[in-house]
Amino acid sequence: MKQTPVVLIHGAWFHRSSWEGWAEQFASHGYAVSVPGWPGEAPTAAGARRGPGLWHGLGLAALTAHHERIVRSFDDPPVLIGHSAGGLIARLLLGAGLGRAAVALAPLPPGGARPVGGSRQDGSGPGTEPLTRRRFRHLVANAVGEREAAELFERYAVPAPRPLLADLGFDRPAAEPAAADLDAAVDAAGPARGPLLLVSGQEDRIVPDAVTRAVYKLYGDSPAVTDLKQFADRGHSLVFDGGRRAVADHVLAWLAANGIGAATQDRARPSGL
Repeated sequence: MKQTPVVLIHGAWFHRSSWEGWAEQFASHGYAVSVPGWPGEAPTAAGARRGPGLWHGLGLAALTAHHERIVRSFDDPPVLIGHSAGGLIARLLLGAGLGRAAVALAPLPPGGARPVGGSRQDGSGPGTEPLTRRRFRHLVANAVGEREAAELFERYAVPAPRPLLADLGFDRPAAEPAAADLDAAVDAAGPARGPLLLVSGQEDRIVPDAVTRAVYKLYGDSPAVTDLKQFADRGHSLVFDGGRRAVADHVLAWLAANGIGAATQDRARPSGL
């Protein structure tokens, strides 16, 4: 028996340690978990806040290519689980025929999005864009208490690359149309892809539930498995706040229901070889 590999892809403004609870939970169920960092990502969120390192010029294409190389390095196609921008990347890779299945949690839509009730981000030019404590509370941790929001900020919040934010649409006015090239990159109707689960928090202010439902409708003509799960009273922090275990439990149950357990049977070698 071989362990089923799982790759956890974090989003902009969050350190890869935001997956620590999921990594522990999936590993305890027998999955082989990988939490790759972004190019140049500091080992800790505090370190990333002191100096973002090499990722200040990182855009969506380079970040997707980085994760594609990681996914292709596995002997067996992994399950792709992404949050926010990581959810978009998971969908892009699944649509390209990579990955056994994908789970996109609060995924940014193909052409990007802007935070609800937030000021416009300046994604132009080099460098990084921090998410202040106040904006983190308002946009990310709005569905938890003040104390937990402050703890989550200290533990997981990091600056995001401005080129990536521009690619994701955070530098555009709300009425400006999304980038058509990103829309075209998602093969929503592809019949050969693996199962896809979209997850939304109904109090999410960065990727509102209505946006995730609209993404789900893009897959309406696809014969491949596509499911939607909505969590009431949950915000964008649903993968790393105190309620994250219930979300992970649902994902584990969904994988099992689609025949993707923690272990796979090795193929028997033909006799005489």
